[in-house]
Amino acid sequence: MVRPPAVAAPPAAAPPVREPASRPPALRVSATRPPRPRVPASRQNDGQITDWALAAGGGDREAADRFVRATYEDVRRFVAYLSADVPGADDLAQETYLRAMSGLARFAGRSCARTWLMSIARRVVIDRHRAAAVRPRTADTADWQTAAERAQPRHLPGLDESAAVLDALRRLDPARRQAFVLTQLLGVSYEEAAAVAGCPIGTVRSRVARARRELAGQWRADPAEPAPDAA
Repeated sequence: MVRPPAVAAPPAAAPPVREPASRPPALRVSATRPPRPRVPASRQNDGQITDWALAAGGGDREAADRFVRATYEDVRRFVAYLSADVPGADDLAQETYLRAMSGLARFAGRSCARTWLMSIARRVVIDRHRAAAVRPRTADTADWQTAAERAQPRHLPGLDESAAVLDALRRLDPARRQAFVLTQLLGVSYEEAAAVAGCPIGTVRSRVARARRELAGQWRADPAEPAPDAA
């Protein structure tokens, strides 16, 4: 019996050569962080404002400039409403900063710098009223309202700036006006307002409530007078 010739098996295919898995390229991490977006000075929180005040007290002129820029508008609005003297608000604000800058070296940061600054502004307004009470009137206008109307105030953004509103605030007791302006117009906390006035928080709340009632009574008596935005 003749056997068929054996057929040679095809050579086994060589196993595929596995190339070493390539690793993804290493990410290069920069040692420096990307720059943070700059926040306008006017929006900085009270902690940042206090830091600037402390640095300014140590001689940092840039910090002093930032401190003034971050707080000036609030100071100006505060003295304008507290004194009911829009034309004189810039002078009152400048006097406030003159006193503040001379005292920054003694500011220790035990309270918020904004509270400290508002306390100085309050004292400036009080001193101005006392000085005006003992010297003869030199203005050629009959009263502050006429001067305010001539000045056409336009530097208190976001608030109704008519002479009627200022007149309504002027009729309030000074302590109630101060509490109302700080908490309802400038957005200062009751705690800060109490520190500025040097009285308990409950006293500030009571003054604000009474100011609201008195203003509401004035506007009911004369509905043509606009009310300030006291949200």
